[in-house]
Order: sequence, then structure tokens, then C-alpha cells
Amino acid sequence: MNVEVSHHIDASDPEADGSYDYYYEYDVYTFSDGSFSYFVRSYVDQPERAAFMSGLKGTRGFHLEARHLRTRLFADAVAYLHLAGKTDLNWLSKRKGDYLPISDLDEPGFARLWRRLQTLLMRKAAK
Repeated sequence: MNVEVSHHIDASDPEADGSYDYYYEYDVYTFSDGSFSYFVRSYVDQPERAAFMSGLKGTRGFHLEARHLRTRLFADAVAYLHLAGKTDLNWLSKRKGDYLPISDLDEPGFARLWRRLQTLLMRKAAK
């Protein structure tokens, strides 16, 4: 798995007093494995939170569906984020149009993925 982290600031022009109408500061994590990638955003004022936003297969971007969260790359990305202190993880659901906690997924096979995640986390923590 390849991991890239980029830092971003999205802000209005500063007012005369130095304040902003809006100011968002966040990191984007890109997890990739061959031609498949996930994009995760984490705001600096909520360091324990991160959200899986979208994916990329080859050159084609896609909105996330539950089936995209059953991959080895997803499990490895979750383990990486947990070890980085990001324990409140969500994903932007195409179907629901909202952020959902990844722990609330009620999909066939997801329990197996969580067992794999726990194993990965224990192995990495032991190193």
C-alpha cells in the first residue's frame, strides 16, 4: 500500500481585521495499491476523525458504495488511520448521500473484514 498525505487550506479572503468568512484546514490521505485508490479527508481541528470521501480505479473516479469497503486496501487504510490516532472513521455513502460510521455497516461479509482489521491492528501495534 502506498500512502500520500497532502495539506490543504480552503478559506475566504481575510477581512480587514484578519478574520475569515470561512476557513477549513485539512489533510487528504491517498491510499493506493496498483490502479485502485481511496481518498480520505481529516480536518486539523478534529484530529481523531477522518472520512473516506471517494475512490479512483485507473483514471475513473467513483463515489463510495458499501461494496468498495470490503477490500484489502480499505482494511489496510483503516489500520493505518487507527495507528495514526484517527479512531472516529466515516465514509461518504453514495446511496444515502451522507457520512456514515464505518462501524455501522450492515453488509454481508463485513464482520469478516472487522475481524481482519482487528488482527492487522494487533500485529502492527506489537511491532
